[in-house]
This record gives sequence, C-alpha cells and structure tokens, in this order.
Amino acid sequence: MHELRVGIAGFGVVGKQRYQCILKIPNTKVVAVSDKTFSDDHLSQEDFSCLDDYRKIYNKNLDALFVCLTNDVAADAVIQGLKNGMHVFCEKPPGRNLRDIECVMEYKKKYPNLKLMYGFNHRYHCSVQEVLRIIRSGELGKILNLRGAYGKSKLITFNQSDWRTKKAIAGGGVLLDQGIHMVDLMRLFAGEFIEVHSFVSNHYWNYDVEDNAYALMKTKDHIVGMLHSSATQWRHRFHLDINLEKGSLILSGILSGSKSYGAETLTIVWANPDADQGDPKEQMMRYNSDPSWDEEVKTFFRAINEDHSIEHGSVEDAYATMNLVDKIYRADKNWQMFEG
Repeated sequence: MHELRVGIAGFGVVGKQRYQCILKIPNTKVVAVSDKTFSDDHLSQEDFSCLDDYRKIYNKNLDALFVCLTNDVAADAVIQGLKNGMHVFCEKPPGRNLRDIECVMEYKKKYPNLKLMYGFNHRYHCSVQEVLRIIRSGELGKILNLRGAYGKSKLITFNQSDWRTKKAIAGGGVLLDQGIHMVDLMRLFAGEFIEVHSFVSNHYWNYDVEDNAYALMKTKDHIVGMLHSSATQWRHRFHLDINLEKGSLILSGILSGSKSYGAETLTIVWANPDADQGDPKEQMMRYNSDPSWDEEVKTFFRAINEDHSIEHGSVEDAYATMNLVDKIYRADKNWQMFEG
C-alpha cells in the first residue's frame, strides 16, 4: 500500500483538528495545507507546504483532500478536487444552498471510483451509534415521534469569524450552521420527512441570516418530528427525545471542543402501559470521551484503502439533509419574502 498524499484546504480550528486525526492514520502524509491567513507560500516546521490560496493545493499531486473552507467556496473546492483525481472529505454544510450540493452530485457521477464524504460528525458519537443500534434492533418497537433542540447563545461563538452572519458567504444562519446536525440525526433515525411546516426568524440578532428556526415535520409513515434550532439559547443545549412503541431514547448533551453542552448521556426508558404514574424504569449511560473525530477520519481512509462504500456522511446523505433544510426554509412564506 503506497503512502497517501493528503492536503487540507482551510487550516482554521477544524482544519487543525482534522490534521491531528490524519497524523494517526498509517501510510498517510499531509504534504500541503492552505489558509487565507498565510502571508505567503512557505514550508512549515512539520515539512508540509503552507499555501495562501486553496486553489494552489491542486498542483500538489494529492491522493486525498480535506475541505475545511467557508460555505461559499466549499462546493467548488470539492468539485476541483474530484476533477484532479482526489478523494475528498468536506466539512458540513456541503454549501450555501441545495444548488451547491446538486452541482457536486452531478460531478461525482463522473468519478465513481473516487470517495466523497461529508463531515456530519455527530453520527460518529458513541451515544448516537448506540441509539441507532437500538432502533435498528427493533427492541423498543417503531418510532412514534421525535423532539429535538439544538441551540447556542449567539451566531458567532468561541472566537469564530463573523462570516457566519453574512448570507452571501454562509447561505444561512443557525439552522444551516449548527441545526443541520439535528436535522441529519432526525433523518438518520426516522427516515425522510415529506411534509414540513416552519417558522424562521432573525428577530433578535437582526443579521440577514436566521437566529431561530422551528419546524414540524412528518414522514410517510406518520412519524412526527419537532425541531428547534436556536442562536438565543443562553444555556447551550443539545437534546433529542425519541419516543417509540415500547419506550423512549433520550440524547442529552454532546461532547464538543467548547465543553459547553454538558455531559453526553443516553437515557433508555422502558414503557409500562399498565402503570399510570408516568415514571417507568430507565437507565442512563454517560459518555466521557469523544472518539468521533478520529473514527470519522478512519472511516474515510478505510473507504479509500479497502474500496468501501460510505455509510455515514455520503454525498447522498449530504443532499438529503440539505434538501430537508431547504424545505424548512421554504415552508415559511414570510421568510421567503425576507430572503428576497
């Protein structure tokens, strides 16, 4: 097996975190990174090229490319990577809007032998993997409904750049930036939602992207999902209730770099229809480590080296999740008028 030459387009917080994960993968070598903060092109102490423009990275004879760029250029960076014969891993969201991922899908058809994966990192958390196992086992029956809330205190947090508040660059606000993870998980657990109602607003922060999105959705099997994505959640929150025929699964908290969402827990509830107290047997599991970033990168390189298909984070997943985000935006007629 030859050593894979890897590049990283965008070397901010996420790009650097991906770099640390790549270092743990055998037979890989990061040979080039790009970031607009670099003053010129130079060689780093770690012996990789530092480029001041991501478009220069395609001249480095890479086998694989990690795209950690702003939403306005992410889709183009992926397409250029494919055109240059590279396997590509791209952070979420896959672009500013549904059209961006549609363009990517069209190009991906031309390169069936190349792997393309998107960073829907929450799918790789241990708590989420356990929920998926239980649902697929059928031990708690079929899903009846889901209620999800994912929120933070503002659109710009943890020293992030303000590009997330600008529609021309970001495409959307808290729903597209953070809420997309909850949208993706609800799809993963319940299937595709075909009916969507929503309220989308920017009444508090007054940027040209949303600071709150509320959605009520239903699948063809009559599973109802309720979603609140918020940038006015002063106590940062991640919470997902999944109610099934024979019990409930409750995801609460998520291990993250900010450590502001509380402990990551999964509570399993076993229904007791014969009791009327509404206080059934339950068990809580707490997860004290987060291997999701490493596992996600391992999955990408395993798909390359062993020619595996990508189960979590495929381009089809990215399209379906973006399609649902798009439906949530479009379901609010007043928001469409604001969007112009």
